[in-house]
Amino acid sequence: MTLQQLKYAVAVADAKNITEASRKLFISQPSLTAAIHDLEEEMGISIFIRSNKGVLVTNEGDEFLSYARQVLDQASLLEERFKGLPDSNTIFSVSCQHYSFAVNAFVDVIREFGGNQYDFTLRETQTHEIIEDVAHLKSEVGVIYISSRNKDVINKLIKKNNLVFTPFLTTGLHVFISKKNPLAKKEKIQLSDLSDYPYLTYEQGDYNSFYYAEEPLSEIDFDCPKSIKVRDRATLFNLLIGLNGYTFCSGIISQQLNGKEIIARPLDVKDSMTIGYLIKKNLTPSRYAKSYIESLKKHAAFK
Repeated sequence: MTLQQLKYAVAVADAKNITEASRKLFISQPSLTAAIHDLEEEMGISIFIRSNKGVLVTNEGDEFLSYARQVLDQASLLEERFKGLPDSNTIFSVSCQHYSFAVNAFVDVIREFGGNQYDFTLRETQTHEIIEDVAHLKSEVGVIYISSRNKDVINKLIKKNNLVFTPFLTTGLHVFISKKNPLAKKEKIQLSDLSDYPYLTYEQGDYNSFYYAEEPLSEIDFDCPKSIKVRDRATLFNLLIGLNGYTFCSGIISQQLNGKEIIARPLDVKDSMTIGYLIKKNLTPSRYAKSYIESLKKHAAFK
């Protein structure tokens, strides 16, 4: 097994097509097919299933490719460190729920390591996708929350996907509202105060149950006659302002990123949420990941 073979396998998986992968790799299709076949023979597994429509990754191939990506990332770091390649292309990816401190931490990493070339990815996405991204090393770090209500399901998923969750913030529940909302005058908000306002949540696709929700209270926990689901943070904040809506949150907000129109107020319930980061079990974090994690802790601290 060689690094070149691993690069070939990852390229085929990304392209989902041998012909397309060979074009991007600048090698002939027969040579690429032979290299993949030799790798499968050596490893004693089938990484791909071939069909007229392209290739599909097998279950054992999916696991193999997650480790292959890890090896290639570490090899890239070795070259950068010991070959003295200041202009090498820096690659780092994060998947997270919609937290401003996760974005601020990402900015810090780019400022520290960006250099002349880099290929960074920040995915504010659905909870299940975050877990999948880290499990398959599409992202090196994931950021999610766990509470007393969802911990059994989320912890089971974390264990199943061979991940490690490390908490860095536990806080009481808060409400994001517009500063023009009548509730902004209150120092603490009761659940009964919210019944006249639209409840805004992040849509979770095929996993749109409470256990995957980004908001730490489900609709069954309180009277919620009005609800709106959205996909992105900008839309949610615009609706908070335009419709006097609200959502539940950690209470941490960045005025630099989100402006001064959105404020947080404590929610008067005896509950909390714990936010932490996910990484692959037994994976040594890259220097980018280590820096990102430290910045997360810094930006997530209440001022």
